[in-house]
Amino acid sequence: MKAQVFRGVNDLRFEDVPRPEVGPDEVLVKVNVVGLCQSDIKKIKYPLYEPPRIFGHETAGTIAQIGNAVTNWRVGDRVVVMHHVPCMKCGYCDTGSYSMCDTYKNVTTTAGFSPSGGGFAEYVKVPGHIVTSGGLIAIPDDVTFEQASFVEPTNCCLKAVKKAQIREGQTVLVTGAGPIGLMLIMLVKHFGARAISTDLIPSRIEKALSIGADAAFDARDPDLAQKIQAETGGYGVDVSLLAVPSDRAFFQAMDCTRKGGKVLFFAEFPDELEIPINPNLIYRREIDLMGSYSSAFPLQALSAELVFEKKINVDALISDKYPLSDLAIAVEQAVKPTPETYKILLYP
Repeated sequence: MKAQVFRGVNDLRFEDVPRPEVGPDEVLVKVNVVGLCQSDIKKIKYPLYEPPRIFGHETAGTIAQIGNAVTNWRVGDRVVVMHHVPCMKCGYCDTGSYSMCDTYKNVTTTAGFSPSGGGFAEYVKVPGHIVTSGGLIAIPDDVTFEQASFVEPTNCCLKAVKKAQIREGQTVLVTGAGPIGLMLIMLVKHFGARAISTDLIPSRIEKALSIGADAAFDARDPDLAQKIQAETGGYGVDVSLLAVPSDRAFFQAMDCTRKGGKVLFFAEFPDELEIPINPNLIYRREIDLMGSYSSAFPLQALSAELVFEKKINVDALISDKYPLSDLAIAVEQAVKPTPETYKILLYP
């Protein structure tokens, strides 16, 4: 089968690799479409993992083979593949910190080499513990593979919205109107809150408004804080969601968030970046700083419901479609987006 093999930093090779062999409790999925995620790009662009590997994890496809011990799935079933699930037994799982669980962090879906997701290939093998623990999600007949590929990123965004306890009547600032920022806006609106967006690209500011943002501003506007104060009656936003890894965006969020509000880090910042902050800003204004990493397993069903029942419009987020052979081109477009670049999908 064909796969995009990571051979080193910025070194992707479209190669022939063996099709994975399936064990008794395992399932082989033919990949119909896979989304390109910022975490995939980070793994390709930086020396974080030893090659060779096959990345890709926002996967939707068709079951091509099942092990002889698998009873609840059939060849031909259309499925979303979740690339990791927590153990549900450790201290992290007991306290709801599922993404900190060692089992969760140990990605085991694979198309060969060290298990690394495996979606950037014609076939991906799903191990038994994922098959038996809800890591495969059936796709309804009226849902496209493209739509279904959004279940995993929806879960990640939904986790952030739930962690920040966003609710009806609140006002939320979302910094960045890329595909993740736009999805956060959709979810904020779904739960009845007002959404204010910022970005540097005029077309993305317009896009944020077109998918439901109540207001959207250029992040370079020197009067941004005053304009957001005006949007909130001088109160400030209840929650700020940082969907871009920018220290400037963080300080803008601090300026725009009300006393007693919350600032949540969603985007992953470069490790070398340090943000100096006067702790009295946190103490006197009682601002809660929090982070939200990856997905939350208990939100899997709700994430699928939001996508499958069209409660959020994921089709509006798709901008580009590439054959898997052009993964390197897709990565470069994502790193240097055009004004119309949002979510990029790949097809084996």
